[in-house]
Amino acid sequence: MSTATQHQSASSSEAPWKSTFLSHVSKLESPEFVFASLHSAPASSSTPFVPRLRYCIYRGMWAELPENKHNDAPQNERIYESELPTFTTDVRMEKVGELFGSSDGHATEKKQIHGSGGGGPVEAVWWIKDVGTQWRIKGHAFVVAPDIEGEGEQSSGVRTVKSEIGARMRNVKQGGWSWGKELTAHFGNCSPKMRGTWKNPPPGTPTASVHPDDEHKLGQSVTDLHDPVARENFRVIIIKPDEVEQCDISDPVKARRWKYTFVVAEGPDDEGEGQGKWVSEELWP
Repeated sequence: MSTATQHQSASSSEAPWKSTFLSHVSKLESPEFVFASLHSAPASSSTPFVPRLRYCIYRGMWAELPENKHNDAPQNERIYESELPTFTTDVRMEKVGELFGSSDGHATEKKQIHGSGGGGPVEAVWWIKDVGTQWRIKGHAFVVAPDIEGEGEQSSGVRTVKSEIGARMRNVKQGGWSWGKELTAHFGNCSPKMRGTWKNPPPGTPTASVHPDDEHKLGQSVTDLHDPVARENFRVIIIKPDEVEQCDISDPVKARRWKYTFVVAEGPDDEGEGQGKWVSEELWP
């Protein structure tokens, strides 16, 4: 299903940190980063949440899927650009529930968690050894699920994702653009073996009591872009940055930290919801 999507752009120009960030990340043999989210604390805890961290693989900016000659999925034209880092995950992983449970809506029902939505606070950190620079992105993360596009009334989660993420998608040319096509293209950009991991036995369940079956076992290879089991579990996570820090310690004498903060426009000159600009500040490291 192809949908003509139009948004108010967050900014008329590229974020001042984007080109340097992409240049640095391109130096990584594997674009790994640490992703932190909030997990509900035990009932006996004095705090409502505890941190959870794990390594993830950066998959490009949303609406700017990296070229891959092995990806045979239909793809959107480059209608939009963004500063919205993405990665892929399995809906059965705890991080997905954390993005819903720590969001403003505090969604906990399985039906909600299995759809699009989320919006919990997160941080992501890259260390680029070759240039002696650490990048930290602080913001909120949203989940894109198969229900992002389809027939019938949209769920509140779908509306939230399209509103929050769409507000930061910068329109660079006219044309139709499909959320569902973008989701499938991300699936196609993963190798068949990687796609097969979305058909693994449920992550984190005991091997003694949860046994593999024909559809859920390790080491599978998936070539069907619409494999029902793999696609049911496949998700794209989009990070919406509020603040970005670049800490360059490559030269001890000239070490610096730069903080970029997205400031939403207010007042009579406001051009629309989500409008704003990046404000930079130079700091001691």
